[in-house]
Amino acid sequence: MPNRLANEKSLYLRQHADNPVDWYPWGEEAFRVAREQDKPILLSIGYSSCHWCHVMEHECFENPEIAKIQNELFVNIKVDREERPDLDELYMNALQAMTGSGGWPLNVFLTPDGKPFYGGTYFPPEDRGQLPAWPRVLVAVAQAYRERREEVERAADDLVQYLRQQTRPPLTPNSLREQFLDEAARNLVPHYDRVHGGFGDAPKFPSPFQLEFLLRTYRRAGAPRALEMVLQSLTAMARGGIHDQIGGGFHRYAVDEAWLVPHFEKMLYDNALLARLYTHAALASGASWCREVAEDTLTYLLREMRGSHGAFFSAQDADSEGGEGAYYVWTPEEIEAVLGPDEARLVCRFFGVTSRGNFEGKSILHIPEDPATVAAEFGLSLDELHERIRAARAKLYAARSQRPAPARDEKVIVAWNGLAIRAFAEAATAFDRPDYATVAAETAEFIRTHLWDGTTLRHVWEDGEARFPGFLDDYADLMNGLLSLYEATFDPSWVAWARKLADAVLDRFLDPEAGDFYDTPVDGERLIVRPKTFVDQGTPSGNGAAAEALLRLGTLLGERQYLDHATRVLERYAQIAVEHPIACGQLLVAMDFALGQPFEIAIVGDPADARTRALLRVVFSAYLPNRVVALRRPEDDLATTIVPQLADRTALDGMPTAYVCRQFVCQRPVTDPTELAVQLGVPVPEH
Repeated sequence: MPNRLANEKSLYLRQHADNPVDWYPWGEEAFRVAREQDKPILLSIGYSSCHWCHVMEHECFENPEIAKIQNELFVNIKVDREERPDLDELYMNALQAMTGSGGWPLNVFLTPDGKPFYGGTYFPPEDRGQLPAWPRVLVAVAQAYRERREEVERAADDLVQYLRQQTRPPLTPNSLREQFLDEAARNLVPHYDRVHGGFGDAPKFPSPFQLEFLLRTYRRAGAPRALEMVLQSLTAMARGGIHDQIGGGFHRYAVDEAWLVPHFEKMLYDNALLARLYTHAALASGASWCREVAEDTLTYLLREMRGSHGAFFSAQDADSEGGEGAYYVWTPEEIEAVLGPDEARLVCRFFGVTSRGNFEGKSILHIPEDPATVAAEFGLSLDELHERIRAARAKLYAARSQRPAPARDEKVIVAWNGLAIRAFAEAATAFDRPDYATVAAETAEFIRTHLWDGTTLRHVWEDGEARFPGFLDDYADLMNGLLSLYEATFDPSWVAWARKLADAVLDRFLDPEAGDFYDTPVDGERLIVRPKTFVDQGTPSGNGAAAEALLRLGTLLGERQYLDHATRVLERYAQIAVEHPIACGQLLVAMDFALGQPFEIAIVGDPADARTRALLRVVFSAYLPNRVVALRRPEDDLATTIVPQLADRTALDGMPTAYVCRQFVCQRPVTDPTELAVQLGVPVPEH
């Protein structure tokens, strides 16, 4: 008999619909029952592509005897963290305060009024090493609630008070100074893995915000070591098992420090962020392989993560028939069956496939040696090697597609689609790919049609229905996507929409006393604490993304209020971001923009005119992270009303013309691409 989750939209919740646990979705009904029966609440939070969430479900929540204990002692609530990131943030902070660590599945015990008093992550069905058995935990927690009620409630009240204080940390605002950026870059260095690239030990996450900040450090300070760190990290990830060598795209993280063995789930946000990072690295370094990885990742998103409606789905599972990673791993015999013995020998050598394997008797494909070494071993040129590998990849992909595929979570999340819009739009301008701009525009149009009512956003679209009020990162990430989309299309309607989003952020999310932003809107559900984030998770922090979006929009429009609000956020968190750059990369990216004296570039001309395109290539073929670009087509008066910096800009002698300003000082207008390159301090692109 299915439980109450059977009719939910969320794939993750429906995955638990046949559990013998009497699950409730989050809502008043569950809390009413808890109050009436005087039972504590078990709140269990996860997501559809989470491997250990599936493990605990199979071991514990599908076990009738364990479920009976849960049902007798608790009111049980299941939450999809991707539907309700506010609940996830709130109760994850509570768990970290209680235990010093966190993760998913997130299992937190609450009083009937929602206050947390105990929690953990994965628990096994029986004692296993240092992990206590889940049934033993359930009985002990329920007993404490019954027999030491006053102590439990006092601890819960103290924890709630601590969480409230965390939204208003006692920070002293600091005026922004360039030395903050230098200090933050220095503070990143001790975390850097000099052997394998990236930051920290196992498990190893891609850290796109920190690497983006290092790219900016290279641009700002001319620090070659910063670029070396980025390229070493991107090379190691691209060659590692974290990168799907056959289908493209990146898995969530690696369980080892060398990027070999991933947790196999694939998330939209990781791939959008990494495609954009590789795009920027291609511009900064001129490395063609960075462009190849960026385009390969975008191809993966188009092929496997995009719906026919034009928006992007959220995730692919780690597990499939045969267990975690079964879809992705190979034996030499399987490769030979697809390619034949001669080609299989080359491909197995290139991708490190052996009879012994590197993951449960099979091989995760990776590139363990420099391709030049393999090419020489087989008497091939590098071009010949890459051509044969490309052909083999296509055949292996076709064969792999016949395997039972991992489940795909087809919810459309606004914030993550905003990241995808930005990745496609910036690749469109960097690589002169108008087809990417079309993709970004179609995705934005889907959100405008289905998740925007003219004044407010919804957070998620599932099965034809837009649900939940939009959160801060929905607004901020979409704003950043729209501003990049404007630069790829010069359709001023995207700027007009970004402005409405910015005004909604100031109206609905601002903490007027602290000067920063809450995660939830002022008219959102009242929780025990209104959450607020400045630390990045897999996605950019809400305050960091909002600061960057407001800076970009304020610079483009010349609107002081947007710049002032962004600056106030950065000044509030400056010291903590500098001291903890591994946690606050997005804030540092925004700070670099604020301190970078961004170029304000206005171009008058028809984008279909080769002379206009030549000016645009100067701008877009260089890594210029701190700039905004506007364009007015001849006789286009609407553009000047939406983007004021285009007003009074004219074409000199009827020629497409570029105007470059910086800090309220403008250089003379130019029509020659070489002169524009000199003004911007960038090379003239090759034709």
